[in-house]
Amino acid sequence: MKSKFLYIVMLLLAVSCSNEFNQPLEPTEAPYVEGEILVKFSTDVAAMIDQATVEGTRVTRSGDADVDGLLAAIGACSVERVFPVDSTTEAQTVESGLNLWYIVRFDSSKSSAEEVARRFAALGKVQIVDVNRTIKRAYTGKATPLSKSRLEQMHTTRAAMSDPLLSEQWNLINSGDHFTKDGVVKSVKDADVQCQGAWERSTGDNSVIVAVLDEGVFVEHPDLAANIWVNEDEIDDMDTDADENGYKGDIYGYNFVHNSGKIVSNDALDSGHGTHVAGVIAAVNNNGEGVSSIAGGNGSANSGVKIMVCQIFSGNTATSILSTVRAIKYAADNGAVVLQCSWGYISPRSNVYDWGESYFNTKEEWIAGSPLEREAIEYFTHYAGSPNGAIEGGIAVFAGGNESAPAAGFPGAADEYVSVAATAADFTPAVYTNYGPGTTISAPGGDQDYYFDYVDENHNYGEVGCILSTLPYHVAESGYGFMEGTSMACPHVSAVVALGISYAAQQRRHFKASELQELLHSTATPIDQYFNDKKSYCRYVADIGPIRTMQINMADYRGQMGHGQVNAAALLAAIANAGSDMRFPNLYIAEQGE
Repeated sequence: MKSKFLYIVMLLLAVSCSNEFNQPLEPTEAPYVEGEILVKFSTDVAAMIDQATVEGTRVTRSGDADVDGLLAAIGACSVERVFPVDSTTEAQTVESGLNLWYIVRFDSSKSSAEEVARRFAALGKVQIVDVNRTIKRAYTGKATPLSKSRLEQMHTTRAAMSDPLLSEQWNLINSGDHFTKDGVVKSVKDADVQCQGAWERSTGDNSVIVAVLDEGVFVEHPDLAANIWVNEDEIDDMDTDADENGYKGDIYGYNFVHNSGKIVSNDALDSGHGTHVAGVIAAVNNNGEGVSSIAGGNGSANSGVKIMVCQIFSGNTATSILSTVRAIKYAADNGAVVLQCSWGYISPRSNVYDWGESYFNTKEEWIAGSPLEREAIEYFTHYAGSPNGAIEGGIAVFAGGNESAPAAGFPGAADEYVSVAATAADFTPAVYTNYGPGTTISAPGGDQDYYFDYVDENHNYGEVGCILSTLPYHVAESGYGFMEGTSMACPHVSAVVALGISYAAQQRRHFKASELQELLHSTATPIDQYFNDKKSYCRYVADIGPIRTMQINMADYRGQMGHGQVNAAALLAAIANAGSDMRFPNLYIAEQGE
């Protein structure tokens, strides 16, 4: 039987702490949450805290005299393990050292989080101290809804899938004739992710799970519902933790903003970002409805990868390191093998006037400044997957950032992970994309400012040249609409990786995550030959319109957009001739072969 200490502490917090576990962060510009810090204690101190908690005592002290003296001085109201106990994964949690991380909540009127962090760092029984940094979403734009009337008028011209909007999805199948006006063509044939060739081998497998760390996903969307991951060990009760993993009611994933199993996608201030990202990856294919996706199956049973919803944003509520790391570990512990992260920190080479100061300038600074975040991602990349399955370890994919800066933002810029830059329908860099050091690969992200002269009575700004996908109904009455950004490029890569793992599973091939990542790099389409002269665009401002024509120098981007544009067909072809034999196919795959 598992420890129930988490619930005891939560109950205590409800009456004794001003910043309860289940209370979302208020909208704030503060760089970190006051009244709490993150502490990695020594093994001895952690063991004493765990013992006291198991016994059901009020955990405001550790049992160590030096630590307890400081806890008393700061007015500590709780000491709680960051990651709840789950007996099925506790052994690897201990092996990784994540069991030693605690959140210490205290009276913020007595001391600032920075001051308390300094005092804890001076204790010999403490390994690492971190403030609970707040994280802004990387994407602040609004979706451009597709109207119901236009939806009803659209019919597919692509034979690959029956979905009526596929003809509008140049990012999936680009014929080279999407954007032609007055003899000027702003598209290139095959400037897409090469879905058509990839689909000849695989359209996705439901044994593969992609964790979407984002706004909440509209899990009942008719073009998504069949491909939403369901925790079969949980019951439909928000107040029960039937599978005893420390998270109540986690049917489709978990809402780490509000500490609830209830996924929220209809906050009035939500942009629909999470639902849009999910649709790029795994909208249900070949169902005669809406859009196609990269890894959404072919309409048959057991095809299409699954979306695990890990909600870390909601409305204008701030998220934090605490919510994010819990989501990352949850994903690994519950079967996800791809971490889809359309968020990150401002590029270290961004314009300070426009974007403010960056947190981290180098990988070393990020590791030192956000140690718990680093450890959580490393946990995912090491413990996700299976040594007996298609992939051993997980792959973390991040948006490179939208500051037009010559360097990607962290964490994605760390060389162990994948950082995605954005391109237009002619392979050229999107005018907003980050590029240069830290950039791993490119993918279609949309470029509304580049296609400014294609706007007419049937096409609006924010639509032409952007990415079409699913949206919640409160954002788009039709359930579909357009967005742009490295946030949109990122799920293209996550989906291609998931499609590759699907094909590996179907072929009984086994890869280490690092091996698959290398194949992702080596099979990318070279795009530098398209970076010639200058790229003209017209800056568009909401409620004002186009304001002035600007240019970027294409030569600046040569050799700076990662390994090239992600190529699903080439990746799957490479997988067919690489890896090793799967030692023990999982149950689902064994059934497929019967």
